Amino acid sequence: MQVDQQKLDVFMGQVVGELGAAMNAALVLIGEKLGLYKAMAGCGPMTAAQLAAKTRTDERYVQEWLCAQAAGGFVEYDAGTRAFTLPDEQAFALAVEDSPAYLPGAYQIISAVMRDEPRIAEAFRTGEGVGWDEHDTALFEGTERFFRPNYAANLVDSWIPSLDGVREKLERGIRAADVGCGHGASTVLMARAFPRSTFVGFDYHGPSVGKARRSAARAGVNNASFEVATAKDFHGSRYGFVACFDCLHDMGDPIGAAAHIREMLDEDGTWMIVEPFAGDAVHENLNAVGRVFYSASTMICTPASRAQEVGLCLGAQAGEERLREVVCRGGFTRFRRANQTPFNLIFEARP
Repeated sequence: MQVDQQKLDVFMGQVVGELGAAMNAALVLIGEKLGLYKAMAGCGPMTAAQLAAKTRTDERYVQEWLCAQAAGGFVEYDAGTRAFTLPDEQAFALAVEDSPAYLPGAYQIISAVMRDEPRIAEAFRTGEGVGWDEHDTALFEGTERFFRPNYAANLVDSWIPSLDGVREKLERGIRAADVGCGHGASTVLMARAFPRSTFVGFDYHGPSVGKARRSAARAGVNNASFEVATAKDFHGSRYGFVACFDCLHDMGDPIGAAAHIREMLDEDGTWMIVEPFAGDAVHENLNAVGRVFYSASTMICTPASRAQEVGLCLGAQAGEERLREVVCRGGFTRFRRANQTPFNLIFEARP
């Protein structure tokens, strides 16, 4: 083995940064759980003593937490006053829960996959799957909290209007299904925006369906209901609109799911498919966003698919052409990219 010292030094510098980021994941969760970020938001410079008093926490722990946050650029430090400031931009991402940039949910997902590492490592050895329902429960809440701000910012105002005639149909009133709804954040958002339509959320994970029902009740939404069912056996009369949010690639038999959705869809209906942003070739996804999605796919999406029938394992970076093939093999004749964000591709499928 011949080691280039300069290349090694560069790599080690990179790794040191990653070690700090990995350790900081737990600190972000603590800051969110104890209200430290929220207490700093919009308040200007604060000392550790002031923040500890405001949040009823221990000053020594808070001091160390603040220093770590400053070292990572999450807060700013003034050596003259020994005070720390949470800039508005960081506050927008760490303290404002309805912000489209709100991040703590992502750190909950990280905490879940770290706890699940032994099980996933064993799956590497055996080739067996690990179902969504088998993960640490922090994954379920973290997923909702991470994805909901993005849906709130884009779903009603951008994604649905980009579909041919769908917004007008929803405004008049149709039956709609949200397949793979999880905790129901997307279902509730649509139901509130289109009160004349009726929405049914389906998910195979019973506890998530229960959470979705409670969330809809708290939101005062009475045109949404939730049922336990898979993408291949959800039921009811035909639907004018079906949506799948960031879940088609998780399914063991996405072609079978597409075929069932086609069967349950009105002849003039629309299927909206929201998937993680990805290019069709691996080299197109070797970037910061692709790294997040490939990592999540390794720990969550691929094991989930492998745990189901067929186990096609599309992965979170499937890309448009592979998704097109799946959808068209399921019986759809029209498929197009209707919209996109830096993190999502939004597709429209028609019979």
